Amino acid sequence: MHSALHRRTLVLATLATALLAGGSAFAQGADKNNIKVGVSVGNGEQIFEVVRKVAARDGLNIQVVVFNDYQLPNAALAAGDLDANAFQHQPFLDNQNKARGFDIVPVGLTITAPLGFYSRKIKDIAQLPDGAAVGIQNDPSNGNRALLLLQSAGLVTLKPEAVRNNTATPFDVVGNPRKLKLVPLDAAQLPRSLDDLTIAAINNDYAEKAGLSLAKDAVIREGAKGPYANLIAVRRADKDKPWAKRLVAAYQSPEVKRFIEEKFNGSLIPAF
Repeated sequence: MHSALHRRTLVLATLATALLAGGSAFAQGADKNNIKVGVSVGNGEQIFEVVRKVAARDGLNIQVVVFNDYQLPNAALAAGDLDANAFQHQPFLDNQNKARGFDIVPVGLTITAPLGFYSRKIKDIAQLPDGAAVGIQNDPSNGNRALLLLQSAGLVTLKPEAVRNNTATPFDVVGNPRKLKLVPLDAAQLPRSLDDLTIAAINNDYAEKAGLSLAKDAVIREGAKGPYANLIAVRRADKDKPWAKRLVAAYQSPEVKRFIEEKFNGSLIPAF
């Protein structure tokens, strides 16, 4: 009798555990309405003020977390401190996933931000002196991008395989007739180093924060339709979650597109 009672108690306990587990699984599978999104300082903040308002109409509350460093937002996302981020292009994400073991994937495109070289010493690239100090980003994807832009301006020649593979580094420079001194620096440091350099490649968000305009101030600039469209990224486990789709829909809304086109006047271009 006691044995039968004990068995019944075990069965009931097992059922209760299963129901609790099922309830937990249901809760985890349900959509959430509060998310944290990491963005880079500058235009990312401004755009997400509009995204936040559009998303709120759909019941999605976005807490925007601003970063001053390109190395931090993916680490924060991988660690679970963010639900998504919106600051990078696909080559940068590919490199970070490979180098740091992240499993982060894109879920939607945002903007294209053409890269420019800026200067406090010259007004036109034709004025660039021999032996000039040229700042480029020290991360692989943006450094490659800066070198490709220098090659397009006829200032250096790169190994063809590095161009094909988008892996160019200063070691891949095979022609440098002007004897330019390439100075790799952290992307965030380049605007602060302009006084010590003749020209420097500066990503759009950092350029804007430094009061520089791609249209007015850049001495070399990428074309409007480059391969470096920025994106919204999430952990792979979240890529099909309803909140991720709602976030992308809010960003790719007519209101956000209109804001980008009117506010940035071609220095940022909607990629959707």
